[in-house]
Amino acid sequence: MRYPYFLILICFLSLPGFIYPQSSETVPTENSGEPVPLSRSFRHIFLGIDLEALKTALRADNIFYFREDRDVSLMPSDREQTLVETQGFSFIRRAFFQLRYGEVFVMSFTLNTTLVDHYSVFSSLRQRYGEPSSLNPQEAVWENDDTRISIERPLTVKYIDKYNFDMLKLSPAEILVGPSADGARELLNRNEFLEGF
Repeated sequence: MRYPYFLILICFLSLPGFIYPQSSETVPTENSGEPVPLSRSFRHIFLGIDLEALKTALRADNIFYFREDRDVSLMPSDREQTLVETQGFSFIRRAFFQLRYGEVFVMSFTLNTTLVDHYSVFSSLRQRYGEPSSLNPQEAVWENDDTRISIERPLTVKYIDKYNFDMLKLSPAEILVGPSADGARELLNRNEFLEGF
């Protein structure tokens, strides 16, 4: 009579988690939901790459309509800066890459709001990186010591290399990223013209 009870007891004890309950918080898994370190890249374009590597990546990626040197301009500045501004297809309307001393330190992607919405992008970043470092009606920001990622309204995603960005102490007119880039470029040209007097 004791034999069936013994088998039942062994069956219960052999169930996973019966003796040592396993918590999803203590067992690391690939999809554990823990935030990952901030990415310094979008697709195959990384913060810190040089101009030639950027051109190669833009040529190879069919999400961008890169027109070679027509999309590259030198910024009137004593900081050896270059701006690459290109159109995109599908989800990306425009992309801006700002280089300092030949290396990308700001990447900005203006997204097509008819194909993707602000909430979807925000939710995706929050799921990947956790809660934002700061949040207000204009932007959500995730940052660490090296990198800053933001979503700005209506829908622009920016990646910034904080070291190079902080070293420059750029004025708003010199940050040529996002939808206001044309206005900022005009302001820079105006400032350069006025410095001639």
